[in-house]
Amino acid sequence: MTEDLDLASARKVLAAQPFSTLLGARLTAFGKGAATLELDIRDELLQQYGYVHGGVLGYAADNASAFAAGTVAGARLTTSGLTLDFLRPAKGELLRAHAEVVRAGRTRVVCRCDLITVDSQGGETLCAVSQGAIAVT
Repeated sequence: MTEDLDLASARKVLAAQPFSTLLGARLTAFGKGAATLELDIRDELLQQYGYVHGGVLGYAADNASAFAAGTVAGARLTTSGLTLDFLRPAKGELLRAHAEVVRAGRTRVVCRCDLITVDSQGGETLCAVSQGAIAVT
């Protein structure tokens, strides 16, 4: 992934990830130090109280951050660390993970990601935030 890689090409990379396909994830924005990943919230992604499972939120933060990092550092990347803070239960129709590069170094890219749920009326709720360190390999 590089800055000249377009959204269509990045979507092909996402489609090659079996777990992303299983979750139904899709890239809706990609470029210039940022990426947005979305997935429809469905029953299979919920925990016992009816909220989106924390593992799904972690996946979304990780993958959105890696794609954001890829816009500035290329395709040879791997996540080296991720923190995730849950702010409120994630519920709604859509989960959106929007990640932005905070700093791109030679060997590591640090990204911030906001995890937002969208309800049936289009109302948005910030449910979690994360910071990820993406290693350039």
